[in-house]
Amino acid sequence: MTTDPVKTEPAVGSGAQQKVKFYQTGTHTVGNRLLDEAQRTVQASMDRSNAITSGHRACQGCGEALGARYALDAAMMATEGQLIAVNATGCLEVFTTPYPETSWQIPWLHSLFGNAPAVATGVAAALRVKGRDNVRVVAQGGDGGTVDIGFGCLSGMFERNDDVLYICYDNEAYMNTGVQRSSATPPAARTATTPAVGDEPGNVFGTGKNLPLIAMAHNIPYVATASVADLHDLEEKVTKAMSIHGARYIHIMVPCPLGWGAASHDTMKLARLAVQSGIFPLFEAEHGEVKTVQKIRRKVPVEEYLKPQKRFAHLFKGEGDVDRIAAIQRMADANIKRFGLLDGEER
Repeated sequence: MTTDPVKTEPAVGSGAQQKVKFYQTGTHTVGNRLLDEAQRTVQASMDRSNAITSGHRACQGCGEALGARYALDAAMMATEGQLIAVNATGCLEVFTTPYPETSWQIPWLHSLFGNAPAVATGVAAALRVKGRDNVRVVAQGGDGGTVDIGFGCLSGMFERNDDVLYICYDNEAYMNTGVQRSSATPPAARTATTPAVGDEPGNVFGTGKNLPLIAMAHNIPYVATASVADLHDLEEKVTKAMSIHGARYIHIMVPCPLGWGAASHDTMKLARLAVQSGIFPLFEAEHGEVKTVQKIRRKVPVEEYLKPQKRFAHLFKGEGDVDRIAAIQRMADANIKRFGLLDGEER
């Protein structure tokens, strides 16, 4: 598969222009011939598991469907197919399993909205009793089922250091039930329960939880943040997590076109801008200490990230809400400083 050919500058003295074809890489296409096997994504291999097969009912441009497929396929490859997934209630559960159908091609369990970590702990304990140490367990949920409703069970899983990888697909609200605010909803964002009205429209400042930092406070073996903007990084972090025993946590940003009021084709763009602005830092931590960070290659102002989303449209009406945009910029700059995200900066 190729993109449109582009023209290069003419070579000195040649008087001619050369057409250069760019091949798509990282997928199962001819472009992979340009990459060493070690550089290809899991999705580029004929051995990929297709943990989530076609036919699910996710919205166009759903970041969660993309993130879950890459995460679970990477986990399947890392465990040679010996994987059981436990799913909290939420978009991922609903759009993949409309009764009596399922898009999952792996052993998959769903119980309640808030107890996925506890169920996963039970599955891991049962496997241990049976001597099935080769079978690993992944639990997963959205920010509502993770940061809010399942928070107590998740903290218990961390505190006991249960041998489970928990993955949170963070789309920053309760999207499945009508886009209500969660503890992961950013300040100033419009949701069904934080309407864009009043003197301070949208979600209030000074609330919410940073769950990756809370997970780190439990001193568990591995905590990481990831984004669908960098699928290689996502796969590598899942693969690393599956090489570790004990409680592990990966928090993945997955833009939601419906809830964010963004174009379906802008999912990757928004995820990338969140990273490049400092809104969503990418890092790895082991036993409570940050070990690696992904540097920002081109810092962008938060406006570039906020403007394409209708949930922030009220910030740009008229002359714009300069003060609240500046407050969000300060939050991004604080992340950049805290994690040393710019070249030449150290934590």
